[in-house]
Amino acid sequence: MMALAYIAALRNARLDLIKTQTDAGAGAGLLRIYDGTRPATGGTATTLLAELTFTDPSYGAASAGVLTASAITQDASANATGTATWFRVVDSAAAFVMDGNVGTSGSDLNLTTTSIVATQPVSVTSWVITEGNP
Repeated sequence: MMALAYIAALRNARLDLIKTQTDAGAGAGLLRIYDGTRPATGGTATTLLAELTFTDPSYGAASAGVLTASAITQDASANATGTATWFRVVDSAAAFVMDGNVGTSGSDLNLTTTSIVATQPVSVTSWVITEGNP
C-alpha cells in the first residue's frame, strides 16, 4: 500500500499553515520539550524540561515540501532534569500548534542528547519539517 502523494504546491501550503499558526500570537512562538509519555494531540503536558523561542517569523516559506525553521533561541537554563521524549510548538499566547516525538535520530525533532539537566543550556541548531511524498 502506497502513502498519499501530493503536488508540491499542496505540500508547501500545508507546511505554511504550521508557520502561520506558530506566528499567530503577538510575539514569537515557543518550542517546549517534555519528558514522559506524549499525551493525545494537544492534551495535558507532562514535565516541561526546556522552552526555546522561535525567531519571529518562525520559519521561512515552504519550498519543495520542506519548511526550515528560522533561528531558535536556546533555553539558557533548562527547567527540569529528565529525558526528552516529545515536544510541543505553541504560539506566543500558548495556543497549541503541534506535538511531535523527540529522539537522537529518526524523530520529528532530533537532539544531540535526550538527557536534559536542570539549569543547563538546551539548543536546537536547525530544524526542518518535510511534508510527505514517499
